[in-house]
Amino acid sequence: MILQNIIELYPDEEILIADGLDEAVIGFESSSMRLIYSVRKCLDIFISQGMDEVEAQEYFSFNVEGAYVGEQTPIWCHDIL
Repeated sequence: MILQNIIELYPDEEILIADGLDEAVIGFESSSMRLIYSVRKCLDIFISQGMDEVEAQEYFSFNVEGAYVGEQTPIWCHDIL
C-alpha cells in the first residue's frame, strides 16, 4: 500500500491522512509533507459505499476537496483518463 510506504519513509513526520481514503493515495509531496490523492479513486471509494456517481462527485466537491484543514491539507489530483 502506498500510504504505508510513505509513513515508513517519513516516520518522524506528522502526515495528515484523509479518513477512509487510504486506497486513493497516489503519492507524496515531500517539500510540503502533503499526501497526494487520486480524485477518481476517491470517487470510486464513495461509490463502493453506496453513492451514485453524481452523489460521489457532490460529496467530494463540498466535503473533501473544499475542506481546508491547514498547511498539510492533501493535494487532490484530478486524474486525466
